[in-house]
Amino acid sequence: MVNSAYEPLSNEVDGEGGSQLRFKRPRKGHGVLRVLRKYAQFIGPGLMVSVSYMDPGNYSTAVAAGSAHRYKLLFSVLVSNFMAAFWQCLCARLGAVTGLDLAQNCRKHLPNGLNVALYIFSEVAIIATDLAEVIGTAISLNILFGIPLALGVVLTVVDVLIVLMAYKSNGSLRLIRWFEMFVSVLVAATVVCFTIELFYADLGSAKELFSGFLPSRAAIEGDGLYLSLAILGATVMPHSLFLGSGVVQPRLREFDINHGNYMPSESDIDNNHENYKPSMGAIKETLNYTTAELLVSLFTVALFVNCAILIVSGATLYGNTDTNGTDEADLFSIYNLLCQSLSKSAGTIFVLALLFSGQSAGIVCTLSGQMVSEGFLNWTVSPSIRRSATRAVAITPCLILVLVAGRNGLSGALNASQVVLSLLLPFVSAPLIYFTSNSTVMSVRVDSHRDDYSLQDLGDTGSSGLLEEQDHIIYKDMSNGIFVKIAAVLTWLLISALNFYMLISFSRGQDVHL
Repeated sequence: MVNSAYEPLSNEVDGEGGSQLRFKRPRKGHGVLRVLRKYAQFIGPGLMVSVSYMDPGNYSTAVAAGSAHRYKLLFSVLVSNFMAAFWQCLCARLGAVTGLDLAQNCRKHLPNGLNVALYIFSEVAIIATDLAEVIGTAISLNILFGIPLALGVVLTVVDVLIVLMAYKSNGSLRLIRWFEMFVSVLVAATVVCFTIELFYADLGSAKELFSGFLPSRAAIEGDGLYLSLAILGATVMPHSLFLGSGVVQPRLREFDINHGNYMPSESDIDNNHENYKPSMGAIKETLNYTTAELLVSLFTVALFVNCAILIVSGATLYGNTDTNGTDEADLFSIYNLLCQSLSKSAGTIFVLALLFSGQSAGIVCTLSGQMVSEGFLNWTVSPSIRRSATRAVAITPCLILVLVAGRNGLSGALNASQVVLSLLLPFVSAPLIYFTSNSTVMSVRVDSHRDDYSLQDLGDTGSSGLLEEQDHIIYKDMSNGIFVKIAAVLTWLLISALNFYMLISFSRGQDVHL
């Protein structure tokens, strides 16, 4: 049988009078093109996750770091991005192997009391994150259009309505892709704004700029250490863990449905496919591309935006603010300084970027809140009521602070939200390490007759790569290997210690103003 992947080259006569076909190998370019086309089908989830790492909380810390130390803390942004990427790879693996997000795994595998405690922590983290998105969006609307802060806070319900209308995690993949495209447009607009902003700013020598990505004493001395911790705390946030483990599943289900491995009933759809277990074929088909798309998004879009914020702040604000930049680090005064240092257009573009990122981050945060509430608790209340209630809880304190304390009240609320996130991160991230390191949770049934891959093609994707037989059913252990387990625990201890240090700094009156 002729392999259709090879093209006939010639028809030659052999020594016995017969003829034989010679084939030439397919061009390498064709293989690359197939990989790129396949990769394009997975674009979306990584971009949505990357939004979690460039919200108004990141603006706060990056602006303070740039105005105080110019480019020297770019190294801190880079390290934070590596840590975030490591966490997200674990999230993607958990979601792909189990078919459940982090919240659903908590409800399935943890005791009721611990599950309820984690749900409360997670819900508080969602509200605290939503608070930052509300503040950023309200401030940008006030600067751009003169909308009163109180009205701007109320208008932030728009992203909730978008999620209510557009995203259904248990719906068709086509609808989910349209939603991902909409969020991607907001992300692209943010990137374009900062690209223009970089052209406006006088960045100085390339050597000085790129040397900021190298380790320096500035990152560990004085307020540099504190600002580095603040960058880390604003980058690795609890809600991104639920999001990263949840957005990978629609493509897995599509694969299994198309290959006859999974036929969802109405009950499965209504319960967000809680009983769905991805086949080995689906995992092999999607996990590598999902992880690649996630890493590309984090190390291009998210890293670029966070670095651009710090670079623009360092180029324009360094040496132009009181007390080495920290007293002027709220968004109103930053806008004014950009207008004075560069131009009115530069200030406007910066605030437009804030609006786009705040709106996209608000949408993604609302989506994370949906995963938390639907994953931890088997509520019978409609999703629209749950999501609206979450946003109402976030809006209420902002509205009160605006009416009572005005602009300073919003800045204080954002600072408080970052403290809450720092405190909650260790509690919310611990189950992620436990689940991905647990061979029982991360075991996948292997059926060589149903999956598209033979047992010999499965490879070493787990802690040992060995296939185990339980009651005549073959399972593949895809839990973390020993080195990943050690790295995960060390990263958790480091992040917990750094966030605890930042919490202590806040309690002593040290502050990073928005």
